[in-house]
Amino acid sequence: MQPRAPLRSNRSRRLVLPSWRVGVLVGVFLVATTLAGYLVFATVRDLVAGWNITAFDPTPVSVAGEGLAATPSGNTNPVGSLIPQKWGGVERVTVLVMGIDRRQGENEKGYLTDSMILVTVDPVAQTGGMLSIPRDLWVEIPGYEVNTINTANRTGDYYDYPGGGPALAVKTVEHNLGVTVDYYVRLDFTAFETVIDKIGGIDVYNETEINDPFYPDGSYGYEPFYLPAGQQHLNGHDALRYARTRHDSSDIARAQRQQQVALAIREKVLAPGTLARLITEAPQLYQTLNQSVWTNMSLNQIIGLALLAQDIPREDIRSAVIDYQYVLDYTTPEGRQVLVPLRDKIRELRDSMFATSAAIAPPSDDELKALMATEGARIDVLNGAGVEGLARATSEWLTEQGVNVVNFDTADRTDYPNSVIVTFTDKPYTARWLAKTFNVSGVVSGSDPSGTTDIRVILGQDWRVPATP
Repeated sequence: MQPRAPLRSNRSRRLVLPSWRVGVLVGVFLVATTLAGYLVFATVRDLVAGWNITAFDPTPVSVAGEGLAATPSGNTNPVGSLIPQKWGGVERVTVLVMGIDRRQGENEKGYLTDSMILVTVDPVAQTGGMLSIPRDLWVEIPGYEVNTINTANRTGDYYDYPGGGPALAVKTVEHNLGVTVDYYVRLDFTAFETVIDKIGGIDVYNETEINDPFYPDGSYGYEPFYLPAGQQHLNGHDALRYARTRHDSSDIARAQRQQQVALAIREKVLAPGTLARLITEAPQLYQTLNQSVWTNMSLNQIIGLALLAQDIPREDIRSAVIDYQYVLDYTTPEGRQVLVPLRDKIRELRDSMFATSAAIAPPSDDELKALMATEGARIDVLNGAGVEGLARATSEWLTEQGVNVVNFDTADRTDYPNSVIVTFTDKPYTARWLAKTFNVSGVVSGSDPSGTTDIRVILGQDWRVPATP
């Protein structure tokens, strides 16, 4: 089956807008950033920069009353004719928001994503949600290899994937979670810090003292970060460090802090007087962020979605993290510490948030092997094919694959046409891998009074030991 065409990158797209519209729209933008704001840590920084705007007049605009209308200095054409339109669609809208590990002035071929959050809005039900994806999630990158999900963006950029890194990141999320992603927003650290500072910082409650002496300073050194427990007011730089630090915590705890930051941004942007001030500063802010955000959303779509998002009450915004209920820690043979997805459980979480029953990608062989390692199943192999030495050779091959073979012998008969797998205890991932390997459509349940074996493999005449490279 041919893969769906990836999203087209609009990074180089140019829009020509009068300066007063830029001021107004970027102001709304920052409310849209609330869309992302309450839906994404990267949101505010995200939604403000994917487009390059020419014919730009940096003259500050003055705010007319409490609405969005404003008239630039020396411009006789009032802004009152601009009527922002709320999102008109009725279908659920889902945006993948990505923060990339890139600092101002850096120009590498590709960057890892430091955060990935799916933001979803239901225009009819007036509900929203955000689902954080840990960056160490061990998944299949379509067309490439099994790797952590944060490598998808870098891989797409490095190998010139159609649509670039964002398109491959979208494809990876869709393939592994079964969620249709309508749009993406990608931003870097500069955008994030700038927006936080422009709104006057954010307020968060830090649950546990943070003491990270090895927080990276962006120049291959360290910038120690300490934050006591309790209520804290953070500027842009400290908010970034709060969202990124992993010292003495996990990738999952970090994802939870990122959502906390996103909601704090939303509250601050919606505070009285903040939006009006942002509109007056929008031209300068836009120039600062213009090279820091990429998206395939049009300006009108951002505005419409932002206005829709404003109407969603905080209590109707659900947030979730793919945490240790949905993953297992695993160390790869190369020594990498990753998170292996428990796909059946992730599907339940996904269905509850995105109201979908779409198929979710089956675990890859690498994922199953990782999950098998956590089960530690004891396997015995019986020769039911009548081929001399088959049980021994198969046991040796299975051991090379990481399977714990505790015994091999001859079966009760030697005329099994097909292989059979019998489970004595609940080792679902090992059973699934064995069934796939031995081409067994149905696994049989049995009992082992001795309790020395979890799964038995009876080799049939259809089985051949794979050739060793």
